[in-house]
Amino acid sequence: MLHQAEAQGRDSLEGIAMLALEFGWLLMEAGASARDVEEITTQVATGLGADRTELRVGYASLAITIGIGPDGITRMRKVGPLGVNQSLDYALRGAAARIERGGFTVAEARAELDRLVRATPRHADWVVAVAVGVACAAFGRLLGVDWAGVAPIFAGSTLAQMMRRQLALRKFNVFVSATVVAFLGSALCGLGGRWTGSTTVALDMTVPVLLLVPGVPSLNAQNDILEGRPTLGSARAVWVAVILVFITAGVWLAQGLLGEGH
Repeated sequence: MLHQAEAQGRDSLEGIAMLALEFGWLLMEAGASARDVEEITTQVATGLGADRTELRVGYASLAITIGIGPDGITRMRKVGPLGVNQSLDYALRGAAARIERGGFTVAEARAELDRLVRATPRHADWVVAVAVGVACAAFGRLLGVDWAGVAPIFAGSTLAQMMRRQLALRKFNVFVSATVVAFLGSALCGLGGRWTGSTTVALDMTVPVLLLVPGVPSLNAQNDILEGRPTLGSARAVWVAVILVFITAGVWLAQGLLGEGH
């Protein structure tokens, strides 16, 4: 009986730890900051009966220690590419708050998590691409692009976003992908700007890369450093810096090909 009770307790700890880790993993990949990941995983673990929770947030992994009474367990899991999904982020926060209030078993909480992942809506790829095209065209006007360059920027940015999505679906290297997308968008805007008679072609070619600027990772890197997580913040900052280098390489290649930017 004693061994059976110990096994049940270990299974309970295992279930809580793995579910809390899954919340943390999804939050990381949705673009949450380390502080939010720690708070929300703690909410989940506490709501499911954990007395104590310790979480280590790394750039590519999460490690959690869950304790109930004298028993404890530590588990880790890998974190994939970090993106941005605000809809899933908010849904996970709401689910964690409900779990923290109690009344959920581990199985019920997992079913709720699975339901959220399936049900959280995503905009169609073409809607995102068109929205990106409109945003880049609007930013172009703010930056001084003439009206003749607006339509090429819209078209080039829309096509570049579609290419970016396809490369992401095929799990293409994110850095090489940034160069390819930056080159495509910049070249299309340059060629389109020449065809429409734009007088700001060099500027037209720099605007479409705004869709690649890693705004959320940059903000998270700053927040992590300021909140006392210099290792994680530095890793994110390096990732941002390298992405910017590859974006710049794509624009430079396109401008060199078309003889612009000098």
